[in-house]
Amino acid sequence: MRLQKPKGTQDILPLEAARWQYVENLARETFKKYNYGEIRTPMFEHYEVISRSVGDTTDIVTKEMYDFYDKGDRHITLRPEGTAPVVRSFVENKLFAPEVQKPVKLYYIGSMFRYERPQAGRLREFHQIGVECFGSKNPATDVETIAMAYQLFGDLGIQDVTLHLNTLGSPESRAAYRQALIDYLTPLKETLSKDSQRRLDENPLRVLDSKEKEDKLAVENAPSILDYLDEESQAHFDAVRDMLETLGIPYVIDTNMVRGLDYYNHTIFEFITKVDKAELTICAGGRYDGLVEYFGGPETPGFGFGLGLERLLLILEKQGIELPVDSQMDVYIAVLGEGANSKALELVQALRQQGLTAERDYLGRKIKAQFKSADSFKARTVITLGESEVESGQVTFKNNASRQEMTVRLNELMENAQAILNKLN
Repeated sequence: MRLQKPKGTQDILPLEAARWQYVENLARETFKKYNYGEIRTPMFEHYEVISRSVGDTTDIVTKEMYDFYDKGDRHITLRPEGTAPVVRSFVENKLFAPEVQKPVKLYYIGSMFRYERPQAGRLREFHQIGVECFGSKNPATDVETIAMAYQLFGDLGIQDVTLHLNTLGSPESRAAYRQALIDYLTPLKETLSKDSQRRLDENPLRVLDSKEKEDKLAVENAPSILDYLDEESQAHFDAVRDMLETLGIPYVIDTNMVRGLDYYNHTIFEFITKVDKAELTICAGGRYDGLVEYFGGPETPGFGFGLGLERLLLILEKQGIELPVDSQMDVYIAVLGEGANSKALELVQALRQQGLTAERDYLGRKIKAQFKSADSFKARTVITLGESEVESGQVTFKNNASRQEMTVRLNELMENAQAILNKLN
């Protein structure tokens, strides 16, 4: 049997990993500006953490969960999304306690798992960046969180991003709208796709965001959630819109946009861009004021979003956005002869301890092959170290681009390489 990675997974090799690290680090810097702290939850949770929170009828639970019984006969699932584990941790660690500063702002970066058909930007093991804010009902929290995502996309240079906005209202508004949607769709049930016929009985709002042609046709004249908002829901939505306009963040209202998870209420949103003439969602999120209480905590409002790293990187690639990833090396040491081996190790370690990126030859290759390695590493400078250099205590330091050379004492290089490097460059 040929050993290879499981279907729907990927190996992220060093050059590509550098792009991932850049995006992750920029996200961390952005979130820090908004006073978010990182949380790391387990990759697997008790099955009930996910099934009860996202809804037993969602596609995630019915079709996509990687769940199993462990050796203690506990029902375990690999996490398919980030919000439920963070809420579980929020409650378990009593972050709702009075002494904890509110609102509690958390972000996560990590692997998620869903069993679905692999495609571009969507894998069975995928990576998600997400944020969760607990403790504020203020519509300004909704807008601030949306603005944070908008700032991240702007800093990455992503073009043609459109904010799609909707509301699910209060639980009472949603219940009234749910019934109106059932009344509208029931006579059309036979024209719906098989999945949407099932959803009509289980979660009718999901029919609205179906991608099947027959479903899109059926919901063209469906009632709008905006016609079923109570006074509180309407006021919250109006405030969100006003504040977005104040911040100069353009948006479109999309009443067919819903969430696939049952815990959302009030504001929901997606950032969408075009790739190869097709619309792709970069980021999605919204408000979930009842989820903490559902996990056994006190009544606590929440708001957050999630974005897929694979999809984000795909969009950057498709839009031709070059990330400023520094792949250059400061110094490469060409080593000639066994007598220079120990001194080369001492030198390369001294350079690294001074904060420089450095590499040396370990394979005893000919000088020409070593210089090719220096070029492939994009080394700014090259040092040639042989037995004669070790004996004399002096080496030649060469700028690999200009070919300018400088002879320096080894002891000086060991102690003050950065200053010497600055002179040469």
